Amino acid sequence: MSGEPQPSRGLRALPRSIWALGLVSMFMDISSEMIHSLLPVYLVTVLGASALTVGMIEGVAEATASITKVFSGAISDWVGKRKFLAVIGYGLAALTKPIFPLANSVGWLVTARFVDRIGKGIRGAPRDALVADLAPPNLRGAAFGLRQSLDTIGAFLGPGLAIVLMWLTFDNFRLVFWVAVIPAVLCVLVLVFGVQEPERPAGLRKVKAPLSLAELRRMGPAFWWITAIATVFTLARFSEAFLILRAQSAGLAVALVPLVLVAMNVTYALAAYPLGALSDRVNKVTVLIVGIVVLIVADLFLAINGSLWSVGVGVVLWGLHMGFTQGLLASLVADTSPPELRGTGFGVFNMASGVALLLASLVAGYLWDAAGPAATFVAGAAIAALTLCGLLVVRARMPQLGAVNGDDSG
Repeated sequence: MSGEPQPSRGLRALPRSIWALGLVSMFMDISSEMIHSLLPVYLVTVLGASALTVGMIEGVAEATASITKVFSGAISDWVGKRKFLAVIGYGLAALTKPIFPLANSVGWLVTARFVDRIGKGIRGAPRDALVADLAPPNLRGAAFGLRQSLDTIGAFLGPGLAIVLMWLTFDNFRLVFWVAVIPAVLCVLVLVFGVQEPERPAGLRKVKAPLSLAELRRMGPAFWWITAIATVFTLARFSEAFLILRAQSAGLAVALVPLVLVAMNVTYALAAYPLGALSDRVNKVTVLIVGIVVLIVADLFLAINGSLWSVGVGVVLWGLHMGFTQGLLASLVADTSPPELRGTGFGVFNMASGVALLLASLVAGYLWDAAGPAATFVAGAAIAALTLCGLLVVRARMPQLGAVNGDDSG
């Protein structure tokens, strides 16, 4: 063994600003999920909206967020700054929160939801690029895993708080929506005062047109392969709404259906950081391969006899596969993007994944109606297996992809 000091690892080795960005994600998720877990019911039962209106609102909102991410990431590369775009994005989302309890028509809620998703689109790519800029290369997996863990904690605390508050206030939707404003304000305060953006490295090339063909070519084959693999993989992991539907079809009582997302998100939150830290010690592609295999097994459990125990195992494995893959894919994007184009890289990656998720959910819904729940999850397993085959081919051709402690050369 050499006498060289080993690089610091573990939670304490992560910069304070990484922790702050994780708390930012957690507070905003608590706020958003408190509202969004109740919004469909509120729209239909209180404001008299149709199910079609609910679907239209959600579809337009998510498509808007996906498209906006490309441009916000490119702008962060063009100006060489990330934090101010993250503040604008989270700030817009926070400003929309009081509209939900004040709104007395569907039109106001559509506007609030639309602006909220624009805020999500603005902040997503710059925030991820900022995590990559702040994290030492040997801790990127841990950094993205920690942010994802804290984000997912918010994802199950939000609905949980909403359930408790609805029970305590005898289903007072507006009061719960007002309480949701508090974590949104905390989110912006932590971002403004708790995150220190690093100085732009001296000598880093200035990017004038991040989305030009010449700049996109600089991303390199490794980035495009990761983006392509992630896009196909996303086709296999459709909306978690189908996990809820599967549990209901297996006989889970309607009152207990929210436990599906709680179980999935708890598993996800517990797995994301340790698996991200593991990816800093071993080849990232190897960890990704395991994550894809876990999704295949999850789909098979969800496809078989439809008993509650098999659905429960499938839901937990689904959360585990998210812990294996989501932070890791972000880490791979950071590793394969040139530092001066990192925001653009995350924007392109997030847009491709968002479009794929929309398509996957549409196909899953069609298969569910046409052939039943089992066909939906068998199709998901088949697409995941296809992704696995493609990833094995890419690893054989590019053995350096996912290597431990890759540098910033892109």
